[in-house]
Amino acid sequence: MNAMTIDVEDYFHVSAFASVVSPAEWPGLDSRVTDSTARVLGVLEQAGVHATFFVLGWVAERFPGLVRRISDDGHEIASHSFDHGLVYDKSAEAFREDLRRAAAAIHDACGVSVRGYRAPSYSITERSMWALDVLAEEGYEYDSSIYPIHHDRYGVPTWTRHIHTMERASRTMWELPGSTVRHFGVNLPVGGGGYFRLLPYGWTRRGIRRLNDVEGQPAVFYLHPWELDPGQPRLNVGLATRIRHYHNLAATEDRLRELLRDFRFGPVRDVLRLQEAAARRT
Repeated sequence: MNAMTIDVEDYFHVSAFASVVSPAEWPGLDSRVTDSTARVLGVLEQAGVHATFFVLGWVAERFPGLVRRISDDGHEIASHSFDHGLVYDKSAEAFREDLRRAAAAIHDACGVSVRGYRAPSYSITERSMWALDVLAEEGYEYDSSIYPIHHDRYGVPTWTRHIHTMERASRTMWELPGSTVRHFGVNLPVGGGGYFRLLPYGWTRRGIRRLNDVEGQPAVFYLHPWELDPGQPRLNVGLATRIRHYHNLAATEDRLRELLRDFRFGPVRDVLRLQEAAARRT
């Protein structure tokens, strides 16, 4: 079973937009997160798949009915921070406060105590490894914030590529890295998001098949609801950001349906249950 994960945020929360849209402006913008997330929920329901939704606390605070719907539909709820701030730009104290604020907003919305976390823009990097200790101290059971690739804004290319346990702050915690395949000594991403939209679908399919059939490992796939929303407003950003954010939005829903037909997916909680069972057998 591969992990299907959804990062619940609005289109204007994207870190690459921070230079053109400040958090103070968010409440006045046309929110589309409820409709775009409903589209994702519909696709998953038709496929009979449950997922883990990493919910932004800001969204949970303003749209609690959306978070309740996700939970009521049987999906796992986890945290995607409160304010979508990059971890490596925060102090440990500010990070801890953000974690607690997000957890409280999510609990108020749906009554769930979160056990998993994903940092905005995979921003636990070599300069913010301290965040893993804070997560352990706050009682989180798993993290999915590290991508073992080279990237201009995130990534730890030397990190373990597959799901594994680690000891942090005297606790054992699971880490679910973004999925990669290794070619010619380099880790290449196959885990979703922009890579799913920008590259041919065959790249993702071949990558996950290699992980499953050759390496015997589950993939960790991620997507944002705004990636299924081709009608979202276009913001005035640079060419590279426009390509990364807007290219192929109209094709994402059909690609997601195909992916769900091609592979078996479930929420993180089920994937970890299988990992734990396999570890006991060995």
